[in-house]
Amino acid sequence: MFKELKQALEVLEADDIEGYLTQLCRLTEGQKIVFSSSLGLEDQLITHVIFRCELPIEVFTLDTGRLFAETEALIAATEAHYQRRILRFAPQPDAAKSYVEAYGMNGFYHSVENRKLCCHIRKVEPLNRALSGAAVWITGLRSEQSPFRQGVPLLEEDLERGLIKFNPLLAWTSQQVRAYIDAQGIPYNPLHDKGFPSIGCEPCTRAIKPGENERAGRWWWEQQDALHQECGLHLRE
Repeated sequence: MFKELKQALEVLEADDIEGYLTQLCRLTEGQKIVFSSSLGLEDQLITHVIFRCELPIEVFTLDTGRLFAETEALIAATEAHYQRRILRFAPQPDAAKSYVEAYGMNGFYHSVENRKLCCHIRKVEPLNRALSGAAVWITGLRSEQSPFRQGVPLLEEDLERGLIKFNPLLAWTSQQVRAYIDAQGIPYNPLHDKGFPSIGCEPCTRAIKPGENERAGRWWWEQQDALHQECGLHLRE
């Protein structure tokens, strides 16, 4: 299936998001397709296409328990706007409780290892549950977001999870995304207008400074290289 999808999707125009998703659904009919949304601009764009075109794609988000209030409000606003549900996957309560007892509520500030463990409990493990049984996982990754993401392909095989990962907005610029959002009247997080191009958990996200890449505000207290701007969702073990 991977080769067939690759051949069919790579010939489409890079900005034809509706064509990408419609063709994907046609070629994988009867199989489970999921889209992981962090409620960023890219994710809201993809959610808009899925819901407006009534595509058979499950939209979910990771409810880490540490999200911005603005992000929580956007989930509700998006569901109300489209009259569709966004599934939420939360961390296992016992694992989150044990982490806080061992390292403190904000123990991720103390070491990279602590931060990665927190990300694993609150994001990676819930993601793995959300992807269970899926044939295709759609993401909102873009090459422009960070040096690490410049090497991400349009379509890739995730052999560990036994699925195909599809990044339909890979070639889009931030300007293209914002223009589409504005033109279509898509709900978005007001933090994007306050210097937050990438929004994750509240304690781990700051506004970026002029000249910084879009993900520089994530885990800013750590050494800022490409891998330190990733939580582990898109990194292979």
